[in-house]
Amino acid sequence: MSRRRFIVDAVFADRAELTGAHAAHLSRVLRAQVGQEFDIAAEGRVRRGRVVHVSADRVEFELGEDVPSEAMLPVTLYLSIIKFDRMEWAIEKCTELGVARIVPVIAARTETHLAAAAVRRVERWQRLALQASEQSRRPAPPEITLPVKLNSKMPPPEGQRIVLAETERTVSLKNVVEPASAISLAIGPEGGWTEEELKLFEAEGWTSASLGPTILRTETAAIVAVAAALICESQ
Repeated sequence: MSRRRFIVDAVFADRAELTGAHAAHLSRVLRAQVGQEFDIAAEGRVRRGRVVHVSADRVEFELGEDVPSEAMLPVTLYLSIIKFDRMEWAIEKCTELGVARIVPVIAARTETHLAAAAVRRVERWQRLALQASEQSRRPAPPEITLPVKLNSKMPPPEGQRIVLAETERTVSLKNVVEPASAISLAIGPEGGWTEEELKLFEAEGWTSASLGPTILRTETAAIVAVAAALICESQ
């Protein structure tokens, strides 16, 4: 049976620790005991960890040998902000798939009250991504940035850039993904990207692509696009 994996809060040479609510879950809910072993992830490295101390708000591990961990191809998801329950679901599932970075985007058709409240949700999104990373045995959670407005001042992403667009009729995502390369995917809000936004993407060197003939909701499109890109990249 595979050992449970935890992404720790701090590492000191051959020691690591979980603190606060993170530790409380292990100590109170899972009833961790001294001597138990888990996979411990930190800074992209996974090692075997043996529990040496347990308290209500701190669990300390002694670290041993490295545990093999598959490297994930770098995928950045520019995800338009949608209703928060659906946004959280998309973040959780894309984390499980292996996305490296999630950038919440305020698009022209993003609802005003969601855009205003998004900054206050980032910390929660990061916690959800951490939990999903441990569940899916990732070596590290994805970076989740502060929301950005879609404009020409956005920092240009590295690698290939693909914007998923309902108006694209001829170019399929699977036909444009370059194998074994960093990739950025942009997913529009409810109602899709505006014509002005698509022109901005084009001016910034993004390739427009389609996920097929049906219209997908934002959270569904995000999951499908990330999964398809990872499959294409690994081939």
